[in-house]
Amino acid sequence: MPSNPARRTPTMAWPAALPLLAALLAGCATPPPPAGEGAEPAWSGRLALLVQAEPPQRASVAFDLRGRPQRGELLLSGPLGQTLAQVRWDEAGAWLQRPDGTAERHPDMAALTEALTGAALPLAALFDWLDGRPTEVAGWKLLDLDAAAGRLHARRHAPAPLVDLRVAWQPGRP
Repeated sequence: MPSNPARRTPTMAWPAALPLLAALLAGCATPPPPAGEGAEPAWSGRLALLVQAEPPQRASVAFDLRGRPQRGELLLSGPLGQTLAQVRWDEAGAWLQRPDGTAERHPDMAALTEALTGAALPLAALFDWLDGRPTEVAGWKLLDLDAAAGRLHARRHAPAPLVDLRVAWQPGRP
């Protein structure tokens, strides 16, 4: 198949980038106990992301997600607890910090996740899904959402490439 120079491919090594984006949108998550009025929501857990591009991109990471769709931070970790990436976002943009000290800035989380994985991930919907709300997103299908069991499976079918997102978390607030 001829290459398409107009098609932008991710510039970051996939293993470091995919976990970051996957964690943003899904993962095993445990909400913390309520900490009073104005407390930011937070989750910790694991997520798996598959982007069916050429070649396919896969990641399975631990994550700590804190905040809201408008402002938050995400820490992605590998199987031995090593930090893979830190991400933060607000109304001014989204920033990715790697363990080697390199950093990237993007206009928003959709642009950051697309640059890293080749597919924009629905951050606002992810927050809703982790809270058990089955928010619909154009191009995405929520295949399984069981907040009581701490389980989420969503798939993006359009635009290409197909993206499969799975999240598992400890349900309830301790």
